[in-house]
Amino acid sequence: MINDNDVIETLDELETFLRLVENGGLGLENVAGVALATNNSDGRPFVAVLDDNHQLLLGRYVSHDVYENGKDMVRYGVKKPH
Repeated sequence: MINDNDVIETLDELETFLRLVENGGLGLENVAGVALATNNSDGRPFVAVLDDNHQLLLGRYVSHDVYENGKDMVRYGVKKPH
C-alpha cells in the first residue's frame, strides 16, 4: 500500500521514516527489510518496507533527490545518534 499524499521530500524525512521502521514505530509485523524502487506504471520512486516473503507491507513515495541520494541510507541503515 502506497499513500500518494505522503511523499518523503528530504533525507531527514527518510531517516525519520527508516528509524520508525527499525524501531517498530509503525506497527508493522514481519518486517524483513527496506528497498528503494520505482513504480512500474508511472516510474515514481518509492521506499518499500518488505516482509520476509518480499511482499510490500508499506510504501512511501520519495522525491527524485531522496531516491538518488538516499540509497546508502536505505542500503546500510541510519547511523545511531550519539
